[in-house]
Amino acid sequence: MAYLFDEPSRTFSEYLLVPGYSSADCIPKNVSLTTPLVKYKKGEKSAISLQIPMCSAIMQSVSGEEMAKALAREGGISFIFGSQSIESQSAMIARVKSFKAGFVPSDSNLSATHTLQDLIDLRQGKGHSTIAITDDGTNTGTLLGVVTSRDWRPSRTSLDTPLSEIMTPFNQLVYAKEGITLSEANDIIWEHKLNSLPIVDDKNRLKYFVFRKDYASHKDNPNELLDAKKRYLVGAGINTRDYKERVPALVENGADVLCIDSSEGFSEWQKITLSWIREQYGDSVKVGAGNVVDADGFNFLADSGADFVKVGIGGGSICITRETKGIGRGQATALIEVAKARDEYFKKHGVYVPICSDGGIVFDYHMTLALAMGADFLMLGRYFARFDESPTQKVNVKGSFMKEYWGEGSARARNWQRYDLGGEGKLSFVEGVDSYVPYAGPLKDNVQLSLSKIKSTMCNCGALSLPELQEKAKITVVSSTSIVEGGAHDVILKDSNDTQSK
Repeated sequence: MAYLFDEPSRTFSEYLLVPGYSSADCIPKNVSLTTPLVKYKKGEKSAISLQIPMCSAIMQSVSGEEMAKALAREGGISFIFGSQSIESQSAMIARVKSFKAGFVPSDSNLSATHTLQDLIDLRQGKGHSTIAITDDGTNTGTLLGVVTSRDWRPSRTSLDTPLSEIMTPFNQLVYAKEGITLSEANDIIWEHKLNSLPIVDDKNRLKYFVFRKDYASHKDNPNELLDAKKRYLVGAGINTRDYKERVPALVENGADVLCIDSSEGFSEWQKITLSWIREQYGDSVKVGAGNVVDADGFNFLADSGADFVKVGIGGGSICITRETKGIGRGQATALIEVAKARDEYFKKHGVYVPICSDGGIVFDYHMTLALAMGADFLMLGRYFARFDESPTQKVNVKGSFMKEYWGEGSARARNWQRYDLGGEGKLSFVEGVDSYVPYAGPLKDNVQLSLSKIKSTMCNCGALSLPELQEKAKITVVSSTSIVEGGAHDVILKDSNDTQSK
């Protein structure tokens, strides 16, 4: 007969953290959530670390370029979804990498013969208020001038006015030559009270802009996840079918880390993919793998060369893999076993392979439980799908604002590569649903609230770092009765409208 596990398969809601001793120093502002993203050897540091233990799921309805920018700004990372063309995914990566470079290639350019109407149309499409005017209308042409919102008014300027009559000409611009440092450029911006500083080469051809808002953004977001060139870090999902074409394109366009996106990762297909990447790039390309739910799966992917391993099958809010195929494992049980396997692997081989808990998060306290159970970071889908920055539409459903949210295995996404078992190259049956989630507003506000809960709970456990949390945390299984006891009970709750009116 089949192997039968002794213990039941448990979820996060079946556990609680038991408080430990908290010293006077154990306050939220002293808590560090820094965590490794990719593997490292004993005595070394991870090549990439996150400032917060959060990444967004490899999903069409979650991880687009706006999500990548917003999450990197908070210290996490997004994995741009791979269920699109190689060209489209690579372009998304390139736009994220160019967005926060300090030195930003100009994305809005016109020639001097274009009109005010052309400028207005470009602003509406791009959303930028600073437009470079070059001799050929490209972002590498000779800079003739710049138009900002201060240079024109639609009520006083004819729409057919050429930009040569509106722009601030080059000889009146404050600019800098290529080779200037970012610090020096920012000094010029502040000295001359500028919003932007064009950077040109020795022939006055436009190279970059440096923006005041980027400096302010960094000061307002000290946890920004940046590379050595001050660009946002961004990840990308890949599959085990077209990786030979997709991986080079993603790497060329600046992807910092890749992840094999699969519903079940304990397979030869993932080993083949990892082996090819190592043969082509060595350890210079970082790539995670998964998903697995036990020690055997973790050890297989770690031995195959994965830089991190994702844990979880069937626990996502839009995933019906367990329902349709009968495979998976309660997320808490899976995570606890894989965390033990990771620690044993580290002791045996001297290589620490981080694990990512993917799925099963319903409440914010589940995040802290997952981290205490051994997760190095969390991959979240539904959580991020609710925010302004997710790529889906905000819609009104029966009087309430919602965001669309669908699974990669749904009929809408039809991401057959994620569920590929070497078959016919199609989605034979769905393993995900198409749904709505309540709209929750901007990412920053929500993430900061969730992180404040995590930090506060860590202090209750006497921990100021994630390794310390995993060392000190005490976890207890709860009964169904105590779950009821943990919420509001034996009271009549006030109507929310009444509460707000008071």
